[in-house]
Amino acid sequence: MILLSDEHLTRLLAQDVPCGDLTTDVLGIEDIPARMTFRARDRMVACACEEAARMVELSGGEVLSFVPSGTAVEPGELFWEVEGTAGTLHLAWKVALTLVEYASGIATRANRLVVAARAGNPDIVVGCTRKNFPGTKEISIKAVLAGGATVHRLGLSETFLVFDNHRRFLKGPVESWVARARAQIPEKKICIETDTVEEAIRLARAGADVLQLDKMPVADVAEAVARIRELGLSCVLAATGGVNESNAAAYAATGCDMLITSSCYFGRPCDVKAVIEPIG
Repeated sequence: MILLSDEHLTRLLAQDVPCGDLTTDVLGIEDIPARMTFRARDRMVACACEEAARMVELSGGEVLSFVPSGTAVEPGELFWEVEGTAGTLHLAWKVALTLVEYASGIATRANRLVVAARAGNPDIVVGCTRKNFPGTKEISIKAVLAGGATVHRLGLSETFLVFDNHRRFLKGPVESWVARARAQIPEKKICIETDTVEEAIRLARAGADVLQLDKMPVADVAEAVARIRELGLSCVLAATGGVNESNAAAYAATGCDMLITSSCYFGRPCDVKAVIEPIG
């Protein structure tokens, strides 16, 4: 499981409390024993509860309980509880809550995508792209995994994926540069993106290991899958571009191996009710 470091979490806390909590200090309530709870307002897949709990510990509080990331939580359900003084809990309150709400939003959408896709093909793999908001990669990846999806690509360093923006610079037949690439990185997959059926077939014949079928209608993806399979080529076929909860089952039913999407990153956070109250 991905866990954000104490250094990372301390920076997040410092952004919200750079020079103390003026309100709590002026009211004189900072030393009163208190409890803080999180309850889901809607059904959700919880995420980042570990980080929220650690923020409370870093602020001087004590964790009583929380559900692990990836847990389905029902409306009204208590899923996170901590104690401390009113001062320590107010220090961590808003940033911990917001992190859980945003991360759980991504996890919940990822889970809905997986459920929708598997209605069309129980064996389909749903991968989420690197198109998360810059600076949020770790928590975004954690949320995707918590939702039951996988990560399509962490970044540019670990995968070989050729887009049109690369191919415009290449000379000669596709077979030539595919062979050169394979000779240089024999342990890597040769992945290429395309947006037409005929080109997908040419690239599969040229030796591509993985084809991303970008923004192709469902019928075209189905045709590309059928024709490439008829040729006996073992190329992995992934539908990408515009894949979302409403069409995931249809794309999955084409027989492709994988759906690639960014849609889980975009949408509202989950709604969580946070209560801080005195003990006793």
